[in-house]
This record gives sequence, structure tokens and C-alpha cells, in this order.
Amino acid sequence: MNNRKFGDAGEDLACRYLEKQGYEILERNKHYSRFCELDIIAKQKNTVVFVEVKTRKTADFGTPFEAVTKTKYENIKRGVQFYLAENKVKDYRVDVIGITLKPEIKIEHLKNVYI
Repeated sequence: MNNRKFGDAGEDLACRYLEKQGYEILERNKHYSRFCELDIIAKQKNTVVFVEVKTRKTADFGTPFEAVTKTKYENIKRGVQFYLAENKVKDYRVDVIGITLKPEIKIEHLKNVYI
């Protein structure tokens, strides 16, 4: 499985997780530039939630959350700013979902993330 398919599989798991938590998925893989992609845009009640998804096979080389670097976060913020400029959004936040597949599937959800 190549990296893109692996990432898509993680995002599929994250979407199912979010829907079970009562979120509505609005968009996936929204691109604003080569460096700026919003993995999942969802809605929880009146809040638009921008979700970065990081998937790892194992935690042997670090947790999924460790892959969200300051540079990656700045790119996410840039995408959020573009989205806010295009859409009338009052309440929003940025979340990160970390998925580890082995030894068992583990999904962790950090809400309202700032780096």
C-alpha cells in the first residue's frame, strides 16, 4: 500500500470515528496549495472542525501526534484562513486525530490544538 492509500485509509477510519461521535463530515482533502491541505472539515453542532489525521502502522518510531510539526501546523492554519475567507464561519477549531494500527487499532482525538 502506498503512502496516499495508507493516508486515505486512516482518514476513512477517522471519518467513521467522527460520525459515531455525532460530527457531520463536510469535506475531505481540501487543497489550497501544494503545501496546504485540510484532511477533514467537519461540523459539530455550530462549530466547524478542521481535522488533521496522522496514521502510523506502529508507535515504534513515535506517535502520530509527533508528526504534526510546527511547519505542518502553520500549513494547516493557512488552509483554515483560506477556508474562513471563502465561507461564513463564526465558530471553528483545529483538532488532530492520531491513529496507530498495530498491535491493535488505537484512535486518539486531541481537540482545539495549538502549537
